Amino acid sequence: MVAAIGIFIALAAFLFAPAAPASAEETDDGQEITDFYFAGNITFDDEPVAGAVVSVEGNGFEAETKTDADGKWRLYVPEKETYTLSVDESTLPDGVIVDASQLPEGMQPVAGTTASFEVEFGLTGTKIVNLFLGEGERVTVSFLDQLLSRVVGGLNFGLLLGLASMGAALIYGTTRLSNFAHGEMVTWGAVIALIFTSFWQLPPWLGILAAVVGGALLGWALDAGIWRPLRRRGLGVVQLMIVSIGLSLALRYALQYIIGGSTYQLVGASPTPIRLGPISLSYIDMIGMGTSIAVILGVAYFLTQTRVGKATRAISDNPQLAAASGIDVDRVIRIVWILAGTLAAISGILWAYFRPGVKWDMGMQMLLLMFCAITLGGLGSAIGALIGSIIVGLAVEVSTLLGVPSDLKYASALVALIVILLVRPQGILGRKERLG
Repeated sequence: MVAAIGIFIALAAFLFAPAAPASAEETDDGQEITDFYFAGNITFDDEPVAGAVVSVEGNGFEAETKTDADGKWRLYVPEKETYTLSVDESTLPDGVIVDASQLPEGMQPVAGTTASFEVEFGLTGTKIVNLFLGEGERVTVSFLDQLLSRVVGGLNFGLLLGLASMGAALIYGTTRLSNFAHGEMVTWGAVIALIFTSFWQLPPWLGILAAVVGGALLGWALDAGIWRPLRRRGLGVVQLMIVSIGLSLALRYALQYIIGGSTYQLVGASPTPIRLGPISLSYIDMIGMGTSIAVILGVAYFLTQTRVGKATRAISDNPQLAAASGIDVDRVIRIVWILAGTLAAISGILWAYFRPGVKWDMGMQMLLLMFCAITLGGLGSAIGALIGSIIVGLAVEVSTLLGVPSDLKYASALVALIVILLVRPQGILGRKERLG
């Protein structure tokens, strides 16, 4: 018996021992060779430019290389995502810049630059980006202009984050549930829009309508099939939270099974931006901001002027007293779930255009920011969640202007949360509660 146990342990150790890492193949300039790379030529007056520094950054990765004697360069990246490609203008010949008029179709310089571009892969793992230099003046943008541009971008991001956060705040206010599956409800709306428009080639308006209806149906189904039965069984807040974590994982990987692990674009994504002084916005950004404001005003009217909205606020204040007053608590909670699903779906569509791209785990990237906004604004307050979202959006966008690396910009929202909670522990619109 002891010998059998020893053999079993030895076999398990052999089977599950971590494999020794294989030595990665590298280029002459130290890049690890992968299946995905950007490459191209840099020329000026039809002559190759040698020694120009080209760098790539994004998704927690950065690398750089120099053009060879033939003006050729290649940069390997770990995965098929969107990156920022930059040319160090100090390494270019005097008095020349990248000629924007000769850029590949669909490529535009990042606002405030002449030599940084957002690049993404097509159907293959190779993207060729040939850059042509031309005589011109290198663009420099004042700090004030950059700040104004970032503030507008932060407001745009904060408004679409606010849509999702308000729904999650309403759920918490009426049920005291921190719904970890709310990120997947955001993804669900974007996935439905993707299936209807990109996969099935139906009109965009029909895809957006289907996504909104699908979000409402998901909210209804989750409450009817899971949360109401669990509430009636008297489960505590901690047990419900653990269930929501499991539900989040199940929904996330179900969405991956449906659309796969790639990043997809919605119809009309990445349009040409419109310059309004130092501000660069596309028509989709303008429509998204207008839609967000209209929906937020509609939610505010619902909460303050309708009977169901007033009942929702009453349940948030004191569910037992609300039930004793004759309010149908289960019915109101069901409506809140439907509303939260609708808001999450709209936020998912806008996020897919803002980022841009639809991916199976996109909602998970927003979840921490949503919780941050809800805590910042005051737990259970929908308007507080909106205010918190705008603060988070501004902190994320403006932080890079203050020297925070782009890969750490989302962490700046947590810094803002800590600072405000040190001054006002209950949040901006939260109420002080007596403990003990």
